[in-house]
Order: sequence, then structure tokens, then C-alpha cells
Amino acid sequence: MRSAKTTQRRAEWMMVAFAIVCVRTVYAQMRYSVPEEMRKGSLIGNIANDLGLDAKRLRSGRARIVKGDSLQYAELNSDKGVLVVSERIDREDLCGDTTPCSFTFEIILDNPMELHHVTVEILDVNDHAPTFQKDKINLEISESAMPGARFLLGSAEDLDVGVNALQNYILTENDNFVLKEHARPDGIKYAEMVLQMPLDRELRPQLSLTLTAVDGGDPPRSGTINIEVTVLDANDNAPAFNQSVYTASVVENAQRGTYITTVNASDADSGAYGLINYSFANLKGNVATIFSIDEDTGVISVIGGLDFEKVRKYEIGIEAKDQGGLGDSSKVIVEVIDVNDNAPTINVMSFSSPVSEDSPLGTSIAILNVKDIDSAENGNVELKVDQSIAFKLKSSLRNYYTLVTDALLDRERVSEYSITVTATDAGSPPLSSQKTLTLKVSDVNDNAPEFSRSTYEAFVLENNPPGASIFTVSARDNDWSQNARISYLLDESAWGGNPVTSYMSINAESGVVHAVRSFDYEQMKKIKVCVKAQDGGSPPLSSNVTLNIIIQDQNDNAPQILYPVQTGSSGVAEIVPRSADVGYLVSKVVAVDGDSGQNAWLSYKLHKAGDRPLFEVGAQNGEIRTVRQVTDKDAVKQKLTVVVEDNGQPSRSATVNVNVAVADSFPEVLSEFTDFTHDKDYNDNLTFFLVLALAVVSFLFISCVVVIISVKIYRWRQSRLYHSNLPVIPYYPPHYADASRTGTLQHVYNYEVCMTNDSRNSDLKCIRPVSQSLVSIDASGRDTLRLAQKAGFLTDSPEEQKPPNNDWRLPPNQRPGPSGAGPLPEGAGVVAGTGPWPQPPTEAEQLQALMAGANAVNEATATLGPRYNAQYVPDYRQNVYIPGSTATLTANPQQQQQPQQALPPPAAMPPVDVPKAAQTPASKKKSTKKDKK
Repeated sequence: MRSAKTTQRRAEWMMVAFAIVCVRTVYAQMRYSVPEEMRKGSLIGNIANDLGLDAKRLRSGRARIVKGDSLQYAELNSDKGVLVVSERIDREDLCGDTTPCSFTFEIILDNPMELHHVTVEILDVNDHAPTFQKDKINLEISESAMPGARFLLGSAEDLDVGVNALQNYILTENDNFVLKEHARPDGIKYAEMVLQMPLDRELRPQLSLTLTAVDGGDPPRSGTINIEVTVLDANDNAPAFNQSVYTASVVENAQRGTYITTVNASDADSGAYGLINYSFANLKGNVATIFSIDEDTGVISVIGGLDFEKVRKYEIGIEAKDQGGLGDSSKVIVEVIDVNDNAPTINVMSFSSPVSEDSPLGTSIAILNVKDIDSAENGNVELKVDQSIAFKLKSSLRNYYTLVTDALLDRERVSEYSITVTATDAGSPPLSSQKTLTLKVSDVNDNAPEFSRSTYEAFVLENNPPGASIFTVSARDNDWSQNARISYLLDESAWGGNPVTSYMSINAESGVVHAVRSFDYEQMKKIKVCVKAQDGGSPPLSSNVTLNIIIQDQNDNAPQILYPVQTGSSGVAEIVPRSADVGYLVSKVVAVDGDSGQNAWLSYKLHKAGDRPLFEVGAQNGEIRTVRQVTDKDAVKQKLTVVVEDNGQPSRSATVNVNVAVADSFPEVLSEFTDFTHDKDYNDNLTFFLVLALAVVSFLFISCVVVIISVKIYRWRQSRLYHSNLPVIPYYPPHYADASRTGTLQHVYNYEVCMTNDSRNSDLKCIRPVSQSLVSIDASGRDTLRLAQKAGFLTDSPEEQKPPNNDWRLPPNQRPGPSGAGPLPEGAGVVAGTGPWPQPPTEAEQLQALMAGANAVNEATATLGPRYNAQYVPDYRQNVYIPGSTATLTANPQQQQQPQQALPPPAAMPPVDVPKAAQTPASKKKSTKKDKK
């Protein structure tokens, strides 16, 4: 029986191995052997080396053991790639007496998917000693028992298998009984005592023996039971069963008390020795809690729960004994019939969630395993998924299914799927179970932000404060998380010649548009901007919307009077004749308002009109007209104050004064308006700017005066430093004459040389005489005095000064050159520059011209009165030298005694035209400046 069961299990393993080889995703089937009772964490085997994988592959593939419904005894260490014991393994609890004992599991790896079957065989160790179900055996044997009579002692139970199982029995030595061992078809060994020598109750009424059961372990284990033999009177017939084996069947869902079968034995004895008692013998496990037997009738019934999935067949030993202790044994085999009482179970081997919404068709979502512990048709399972969703099942291995996508996913349409998988068996009625998988769809940035409208309009009042909130734009993105995080920004465009960002800004997160500066309706009435909404995806997506900002007018401009024009004087007046009729047009006030709409609607009215006003103003057109006839009581001077007011809230106004003269003639108007008091309306701002302008002008004027004076002083000091070494023609006071008393100056003269302020830049032309009596610089007249000094032509040494030319004392007709035709004195040499003009004049001619100018000054002095008398002129008594001459001017005693006489008329001396020296570039510039002045 045991060999048949073993053969069946081997056939099942061969079928599984064949299925594994036929599936593409299964790469190997591993088998390990470990002894039972190993400690937790003990090594089973190096699965990584055996499969040809490394630890990195195990970690990347998320290698894991598929756990079934039973207790998991093995654990996978992915870091080391080894299988270890996770729970204590008891072979007897796991397999009972089934050999070989093993358990299987699958190891699954992802990316790519791999499925490996692993079988672990549990080797038995001698951890159980043989045990008897009873503590002792009581036998009552008749003394008439014949030698060879057999007495059943039962069997010991050893949970171990193989060599560790029960091997033999040992009976204590005695003279009456010998021990014999027997084995049943299922391999169970039991013992019998065979009567060797007849018993004699009178000699020995009771015997005490010990039966020892020994297993084959190393060291061996044993169990004992005491046998108490009571010798009775003779009972020479033992009961006998009518069948050696009884068979029966029962469904696994049988209720308690269900009848199984009836066993029957007979005894040829009569009386008390013919009464038979039935009992179970050699029961294993929990059989005594499932079945019961009636001792008198031999009826076997169900008293516990049956489970086909746990035990499919029961073998029960039965004994029949008479009152004399004789008995017989038999066996009852109970077959358990399967009932479809177990629904299929669905196990999720692998599940990938979330899955990207752009996953292609056929993407693997999950690997499912279905099991039904029922047998035959009750264990055939069909797995289905709801067809209304975008998934389907593909069978990759027996009882293994792969859930794949059957349509394109769209997270914006369905962000989460509840996938219900139903497993149904083929039983009658069929049972089913469901498994719901919640699959989340991860987002891909495939949707750009969207605005609810293509164009927005926002209204803002002018004169808004900078930073004020204008409008809020909002866009929505159907994506999720970072892909739906929207940032707002303004397009880099220009409006009105300026970038849009100079007008407004936008909050990147909230979309609130703020004004960067204050708006003026009169300058700009509308701003058009482009707002971009951009999500945070990679790459980012964006969309644009147009925002039209309409600037609304505020009443921020007061009316402006165009006519009459307001000036500082109010002398201009409108003339109204006294004969003017009612409605006579006097004037018209014209005003404008920079605002628009009702803020620019102007109304006109008179301010403080009297009881009987002579004039009125049109409320809409500003025309000033008479409302009655002019009377004599009406004043000629009329001052009207017209108030121009706009229609804004609050309203703004402006006033204008109109002077009206009631008269028939213009002279009357003039006579009245000459005493017209002019009102002066000062504007605070205008006064401030006038004072500021006056202060600035005053400061600039004072600064210019200081600068001019500083420049004058600086130039004067420079000129003094420059002319300190040059000869100067001094001022001669009255009563001075030639020291040699041979001069021609018979009158008093005042000599004065006037030069420019910047005398150092004046040109002085000198010629060198042939007689060495004159200083010569450059005959061409190109060198100035300063250049001549630098070149060494001039010297201040008195030794180098030449004697003066005496020709200056001669009359004009006797002078050489163009002033006279007389010949030159002997030894005088040739005088340079004696040719025709424009050669420079001689020194005498220059002195003669100087004397003529002095005579003219003297005449002017005599004419102007006592202010220029000699008493106001200092009297210089020292000698005065004339540059270029050795003559010395001294006071003439005769002239001091003589009264002052006027010089002879200038006509007595022929006019002398003094030629002008050639102009240098510096002199030309100065002459030009003087001409301009």
C-alpha cells in the first residue's frame, strides 16, 4: 500500500517537472535534502550558485518565495543568495508516515520574469521512541489453552520512518510464552505471544511480563509495556472474523453518527466464553476522535469531522475478544469521498503598481496563481477578469496567469482601476472566489495647462497704487502632481514702446496680476498682455491667454480755462454798451477737461451773483450774456467770477475772473480802469518756483562776479610780474623840461602809455638801427619782445644800450627818412627802416607823435576847469628817462616862473600819420573781441 502511494506521488512530481520544462519563464527545478529539527537560520542550499545567478540579480529581480496556504519553512536571503530554515521542521507533523517527505515552493524573479521550482526533502532523524497506546496489557488465559495458542499484544507506534522506525519487539524471558513478530500489508509490525507450555493455574495463576519495542536509530530508542497474564479456566475456542478486510466509503461532509460499516466475529464457545467484544486496535493519529465502534455489535460510525483534502483514506485495526481472552483481528478501510466544499484561492505572485499611462499594449501588471484543494473536476479552476476594463489574462503555466493591458491607459480619464479577478471551479454546484487589485496609473506630462477662456478683460482705475492687484488668471492641468503644477509668467512683449513687465507683474504661483506702476488714463487707455501658463513637467508644456487691461478714468483733472487767458494783470475788460439789449453776448468762457466721460462734462455758473445780477452765464456753453437792461445805477466796473465745474465724483472746478466795463466810449473805460485795483492771486507752487529761480539766478550772478574779479586780479598780477622789467613811459607833471635845456618841449605835457590788460600778449615791434643806437629785433616784424628776449636779441644791461639818436631834436624838415629830406649827419650810419612806408617810423617821429598827444591832453585839462589843475597833480622832481634815448627830462626854472600857456595850435605842425604796426594773430583776436564789445 505504501509503495503504491509513493509511486503516485512520484508520478505527480514527474508531471510538475514536465510542466515546468514546457514553460518558457521556468529556468530550473532544484531539489535539496535537509534533516528535520534543524535550527532556524540553518543553511538549506546556495540557490544563487545552483541557478547560476549572482546576488545582484536576485536583488534587482526582487527574488521572493511564493507563499502558499501552508506554513513556510524556507526563507530566501537575497543578499547571500542562500536558502535558510525559517521555521522548525518536524517531519512527522509535516508528512506523517509518508515517505519521502518533502515540501515545494516557487521562487519568482522580475525583469525579466523567472519562475523556479524548489523541492526540499526532509530527512528523518531518530527523535521519537516507540510508544504503546496503553500502559499495560491485561490477558486472561485459560489454563486449558493449548500450546501454540496466540495472544495479540498489539503494536507500538513510532513516528519515525525508515531505519529510525520500529524494528522489533523483545519479551522478557519466561517458560510459557515466546514472542513472534508479524507485519501488516501497510508495514506496521505487531507482536504475538505464543503459548509454548501449557499454563497451570494451580502452579502460577498470574504472570507479569514486559514487552519492549526497539527502533533502528543510532542510538536506538525503545518503549515498553507491562503484560499482566491471569490464568483462567479453560476456553478453547477463539473468536474469528468473517472477513480479513472490511471496506467502506463516506463523503467528507458526513454528519456525526453517520453509519460506516459493521464488523462481525464468531466464537464456537458457549456461555460466557462465547460473548465477543469489539474494539479498535493499533489506531494512528486522531482516528479514535473520528470513528467509533460499538463493543457489542461491531457497528462503526462517524463521530468527528472528515476532510478529504487532509486524509483521503483511513485504515482501522479491529479486534474481537471473547470472555476467555481469546481473540482475532481484522482491518477496516474507509475511503473518504471528495465533496466540492472548497472554493478556489487566488494568490498574487507579483503586482506592479503604479503603471505609467503611456505603457504599451501587453504590459504585464500582475502574476496570479489559483489553487483548489478539491480533486478531480472540483479542483479544475477557470480564472476570468471583467471584460469592461482594459485588461486581460494570459495563461503562462498551469494554474498561473499573467494580467496584461489590453487597451491604452489614460490617467486623466481613469486614474485608478479596481480589477476584480474571479476564479470558478468545475464542481457541482461550482464555487468561486474573487480577488480585487487596485491599480494606480502614474501620470505622464501629456496635457498642457488650459484656460477657461481665450481672452480675459480686467478693469482698473487710473492712479492706482503700485503693487495693486488687478486680475487673477487661472488655468487647470489635467495632469497630476508636478506635471500639474502651473507657473504663470508674462510674455516678453512690448506695449507702447515699453516692455510689458514695466507696467505689471504676475505671481508665478497664484496667477495674480499686479500693477508695477500707477496708470494714467489720459496717457494710456488699454494694455494688452500675453500670459503664459507653464506646467512643471519634463519637458514642460504651456499655453497662452490674452489679457486686456482696460484703464478706467478718474476725475483727477480739474477744468482748464482756455479763454479768457489769465495773466498777472487784469486790465483787459469786456466792454458792454449801456444800450445793450437783454441777452447781449458779453464774452464766452472756454474750458476743457483732460478726463473723459461724465468726468469731462463741464458746467458754468457765476460765483456770488447779486440780488439783481446784470449778467448770467450759460450752464452748458459758458456764454456770458446780459439778463436785463443796463441802468444808471449799474457800476461801470464789473468783475465777474465764473466757476467751471466738472461732473466727476468728487467734482473739480476752476475759476476765472472776467472784467466787464459798462460804457459807451473807450475813453470812459480808460478813465475808470486806470484806478482799477488788480488782484494778485498767488499760487503756492508758482511762488515757490519763482523764489527758487530768483535764488538760483542770484547765486549764479554772484558766482560769475567772483570768478570775473578773481580772473582780473590774476591777470593784473601776471601783467605786473611781466612788465616789471620793461621800460615804461612815465607820467610827467607840470613845469618839467629837458634837463640839458636844449629840448624843444616848451610847455608842460602829461605822458601816459595805455596797454591792454593782458600786456604780456601785446606785440612790440622794434628795429635795429645801423648806427647801433637803436634796438633791433627782427626787420620782418614777426618777433615779439618776449621772443626776442628768449632769443637773446634784447638785454637789460646798461653797457649794451646805444647812444640816442640826436635826430629827434631836428625840425621835421631836417629829419631823415619820410619825415624830412635833409641828409644824414656824417658818421650817423644808415638808419634801418628809412625806406618808404609802411616801414616803422623813427624814434624821433614816435616821440613827436607822443608830444602832440600830450598837447591835446593839456588843452583838455585847461578846458575842463579846476578839477584838473596842477594842484591835484603830484610834482615829480626827479629825472625822468625816455626809453630808447639818453635825454633826461628835468624841471625848467623858467617854465616854473612863467604862467602856464597853452600850446600852439596843432595846425602849426604838419600832421604826421603814424603807421600801424603789422598785426600778429594775437592782436587780431583782441581787436576782434574789442569790436564785438
